[in-house]
Amino acid sequence: MIQPVQPINEEKRLQAVRDLDILDTSPEESFDSITTIASQICNMPVALITVIDDKRNWFKSKVGSKISESSREISFCTHAILDPKNMLEIRDASTDERFRDNPLVNDQKEGVKYYAGVPLLDPEGFPLGTLCVLDFKKNALNRRQKKALKALGKQVEILYEYRKKNKALEDIRNSLDENNKVLREFASTVSHDLKMPLANMILTADVLKAKYSSKLDEEGINYLNYLKQSGLTLSDYINGLLDHYSSGNFHAEIQQEIFLNDLLEDIIDLLQINETCEINLPDNNLKIHGNSAALGQVFMNLISNSLKYNNREKIVIDIDCTENREYFNFSISDNGIGVPEEKQQTIFELFTTVADKDRQGRKGHGIGLSTVKKLVESLGGSITIVSQEGKGTRMEFSIKRSDLAD
Repeated sequence: MIQPVQPINEEKRLQAVRDLDILDTSPEESFDSITTIASQICNMPVALITVIDDKRNWFKSKVGSKISESSREISFCTHAILDPKNMLEIRDASTDERFRDNPLVNDQKEGVKYYAGVPLLDPEGFPLGTLCVLDFKKNALNRRQKKALKALGKQVEILYEYRKKNKALEDIRNSLDENNKVLREFASTVSHDLKMPLANMILTADVLKAKYSSKLDEEGINYLNYLKQSGLTLSDYINGLLDHYSSGNFHAEIQQEIFLNDLLEDIIDLLQINETCEINLPDNNLKIHGNSAALGQVFMNLISNSLKYNNREKIVIDIDCTENREYFNFSISDNGIGVPEEKQQTIFELFTTVADKDRQGRKGHGIGLSTVKKLVESLGGSITIVSQEGKGTRMEFSIKRSDLAD
């Protein structure tokens, strides 16, 4: 028996094996189907997908073998990877000086006599292991079988690349999740820490105005009003941030029985609408099983936007709802200022505003619609905008029906 030498650039080859991160993983159907096909096409009792590390030849997939690995010193595949561009075929291992004293060959019950192995390469050309077939008697592959085995080897290489790309994407996703978690915690901490000083500033402005207004001229009163209004604007901004980063904490699986019109009437009461406004609710008081808090916050934000971004003497808001087997579908239409076409693609992104100023002359913070999008998606739905500048906006969104729904 002749033990195989190490391939050229063995350290780089081993690093390529480590980068694949597949050693000692569980069986996978995508790999097992290839070894099954290889065994059938080549008419061989054994087919393996192997990965060779520094000490062993490990089997990612196997057909017709009870063992899951072999020592590298006695492995046929370790010889095969020495010539990575060509298939190694051993028609009678008992007469080949490299293998005739090999314990895998000399086993009296299942001694390997035939071997054909296709090296599996990474994109840099480093051999990671093989796709191989074995027989317990002398044998040979014909031209078509060899071509098929090489083609199956290419499929394994493609699976390896998909695996690496999926792992890279998973690592990126985990990193983003961790960064988002840190950002949420940071935003929540900072926002909470700012709320009390802001409340004190707003209260102090009211106290100063009440106590010293007689001693201040019009300009001084205006400064106090500006101070209070700035505090209220910043407070709204902070509350919006808190809503945005806490919106991911809604649990879609928390289900309550909701009557839509009752929910909408409660929201309208909370908004304390002062402007001349007509809000038309759906004709039927639809019963919904869903997350009341999340759905309520979606409607609160959308109705509030219809009120704020509207320059009509009379505001008109129409709310409608339909249902099918999978979704509840909602729409909120208004006669407001509309959204410019160039903004409609980005309107649901964080810090994107509908207009420079709202009905009261205040600048929006661009958090509400991004929060709405997160909430709708957490409820298994989607949201879109249909708008024409100067003529109004219709927001359409859906939520997935619960299994509890009638």
